[in-house]
Parts: sequence; structure tokens; C-alpha cells
Amino acid sequence: MAEVRLFGSSKPPKTDSNRSTSKLQNPAQKMSFVYGTAWKKTETARLVTEALAAGFTAIDTAAQPKHYQEHLVGEAVRSHVGSGRCSRDQIYVQTKFTPPSGQDLSNMPYAVDDPLEVQIEASVSSSLHNFRTTEDGATPEGAYVDCLLLHSPLRTMAETLQAWTFLEKNYLPHRVRQLGISNISLPALKRLWEESAVKPAVVQNRFYAATEYDTKLREFCRDKGIVYQSFWTLTGNPRLSRSEPVASLARAAGISGPVALYGLVMSLDIVVLNGTTSPERMKEDLEGVACVEAWAESNADDWARLTADFARIVEGETVR
Repeated sequence: MAEVRLFGSSKPPKTDSNRSTSKLQNPAQKMSFVYGTAWKKTETARLVTEALAAGFTAIDTAAQPKHYQEHLVGEAVRSHVGSGRCSRDQIYVQTKFTPPSGQDLSNMPYAVDDPLEVQIEASVSSSLHNFRTTEDGATPEGAYVDCLLLHSPLRTMAETLQAWTFLEKNYLPHRVRQLGISNISLPALKRLWEESAVKPAVVQNRFYAATEYDTKLREFCRDKGIVYQSFWTLTGNPRLSRSEPVASLARAAGISGPVALYGLVMSLDIVVLNGTTSPERMKEDLEGVACVEAWAESNADDWARLTADFARIVEGETVR
């Protein structure tokens, strides 16, 4: 499985004596793609099965029936592990607690009127049940998820910290191995970092021009050893897809434009969510990233130039 720092383009994260679970050995770093399961509906189990068969080893979902079918993700993971193709600890599974603002109030894993901590407990319990290792109705003590993200900050920072602290105290490190957060701004992330005992291991944000590609937030993540995951990477970036570094890499390495974009985004220390529904694209994307890695190692000077040009575009500078 390729690492996010595939091409040796980045400095190592700074050490921090105040960190807890966010360490240099953060397992979320050891992947090129995370398979995204949003909006897969009744096809979720089939598509996750195909993604695992193609070689994906990391899966993203959420306890949010409005957009995800978490129970079908769990079904596919159990089936894949049960087939003997791998063990559970060889698959990275991350899910989310979604606050009421992101839920369909008629179909959610908790009662909207319950206190926040009761909501979290019900949501996480449902996730652990969905990722149980056996098909019977019980949730074994060994059931766990590798990372649980807050799907977004809650209504206030005080509520966000309340939710985080409840997760820290009640689920880590056995039922939930790491904590993360999605859809967060840099000021909120800094405060969460400063006021939490267990530091965020993962940030998952939309990567696009409207947020200036999270340049400053990603720098903070890099310094703290937080893994930055991008979503909407292809569809949200038509300008980047048409950029000269992407076209040049595609030609030089003999890969598709989308794969070239993925490779250059990964050079920025980003783990990419990939939600393709095509088995052919699953294989092409995985093999393509490996092809970029091999090409970069054999063409170090050209790779350095392309990644520098791409970084300048992302940072809003003009490539000469």
C-alpha cells in the first residue's frame, strides 16, 4: 500500500510533546486513497466489495443514512475478511458522528431530542454494531473502528469540545483507535488542538479554490502530524485538471489526466477520497498512482519541477 508521502516531497511533521494519539506512525498516513462510500445507496456493499478486491485498503463512511449506508459497508468488510483475503486489521475503516444538522430527522441513528452525549453513544454503538466481526446480532467486545470523525463542528465550539471529550474518555483507544474531524476551518482546528487531550489524527475537508485549497490549514496539519484528507478532488477542480503540470505528467508517465491530478495532489501530503463506481477505474487509479511513483523515482528532476509548478498553482502563484 503506497504511503501518502509517496514521492518524498515533504518535510516530516514536527514532534509535539502535547500530542496523544496523533503520532508519526499515524496509520491514516499509510494509504494513497480512501474509498468514499457516500451516495452509493443500495449498491454500497457491491461497490465496497469491488474496491477491496481491486486493492483499496481504506474505507470512509458515516452513521448518516441520508447519504451513507454504513451497515452495507460493514457487511462488505465482514465478507471480505471472512473470505480469508485479509484480516480486519489490514483494512482501515473510518466513520463519522453526524450532528442533527446533517441528518434526515426521520432516519437517523439517535433521537434528535436526546442530550448530545446520548446521541453520540447511540451513533457510535450503531457504528460498532455495523463493523462487528460476526454475522450474529451481538456486537462483540472486539468490534472497533480505526478512526471516528466528527462530521462537522457542532453548533458551538463548546459543544464540539464536549463531543470530543466524551469520545476521548469513553471510546479510545480500544473501540475507536483515533479521532478526526471534517469540514473544519483553521481557527476551529487550532482551538480543538489546543483544548483536547487526544489530538485530532485526521482532518477531512473539501479541497477546492473557494477555500484557497486549505493551504494554511494543511500547513498546520503537516506541522502537527495530522493527516489531511481531500474530498471533491476531481469534480471540484476543473481548473487544476486542465493545468499544464497535470497534462505534462499524464503524457510523461503514460497515465490518464485524473490519475495525474491525483498524483500531484498526493504530492502535497494529501490522502485522497476516491468514490468511483467503476471497477475499471478502481484498478486504473490504484495502478496509475503506483505508475506515478515509479516514474517520479526514475525522473526526480522532472518530478520536482512538476510538483513545484503544481504547488504554485494551488498557492495562487503564476507558473512561468
